[in-house]
Order: sequence, then C-alpha cells, then structure tokens
Amino acid sequence: MTRRLISSGSSFEALAGYSRAVVDGDWVFVSGTTGFDYKAGTIADDVVAQTEQTFRNIEAALAEAGSSLADVVRVRIFLASRGDFDRVAPVVGRHFAKIRPANTTVVSELVDARMKIEIEVTARCAR
Repeated sequence: MTRRLISSGSSFEALAGYSRAVVDGDWVFVSGTTGFDYKAGTIADDVVAQTEQTFRNIEAALAEAGSSLADVVRVRIFLASRGDFDRVAPVVGRHFAKIRPANTTVVSELVDARMKIEIEVTARCAR
C-alpha cells in the first residue's frame, strides 16, 4: 500500500508538520481547509466567498489525489460563528446535493481570526 502526501504550497504546512491531503490505499484524507487563496496569500472577509474558495482548495487537493467531490463520503465543517450557518449551508448543499456525504458541523474558534470556515473531507480514490 502506497502513502502519498499532497501539499498546497502553504508555508503553514511545513511549520505545523502536516499535508493538505494524504492518499492512503483507497482513501483520500483532506486536512481542514480554509478560504485562503494560497497563490495570492489572501482571504476574503465574506463567509460565502471563503466557503467557495475553500471548496476550490479542496477540489484541487482531491484532483491531485485522483479523486473529486463526487467521491467524498465524510465532511466536517467548522464555523467560527453559528450566525454564518444559514449563509454557508446553501453553498455546501450546492456542492454536495447529489453526493450527500455524512456531515458534522461544529461552531469553534479557528486558528486565525480572519478565518470564518474550515472544512475537511474524506473521499474514496476514484477508480
């Protein structure tokens, strides 16, 4: 069984000692991913914009792993404010409407005060 590490290029991955995603056997584990645009080094103020960027970041990691959102079986969403749930839920729903993975949503303080959302997923490797 081969284990493969995937990086987004974020300097925080090296600092904190983790990978954006790990492919292990038939599974892809994507770390908690935020709305930072890793290339530009920026993050939007709006939670909806952050959620959309988070999905772009997750999709890029899954694609590099040979997988996609269609292969997601588990999603965990961390919101900095419960008041953002009503704005975020339709965005998540649009991305997962046909897939309907198991989902846990938690309200929790995030590492950087600019972050309003963090999402992690587990997916099967596309075959």
